[in-house]
Amino acid sequence: MPKNDKRVKITLECTECKRRNYITTKSKINDRERLEMKKYCANDRRHTSHKETR
Repeated sequence: MPKNDKRVKITLECTECKRRNYITTKSKINDRERLEMKKYCANDRRHTSHKETR
């Protein structure tokens, strides 16, 4: 069975250290704008804001 094309892989980048730490998926249909989450950054050793990159 083919993978669902409605969900795409995205990369999350830390807004403080600018490193790409996480890869996740999101729905193309429900989330049109760029995703932003608070995630743990191992480089900064604390929770920071991570934004979706292209």
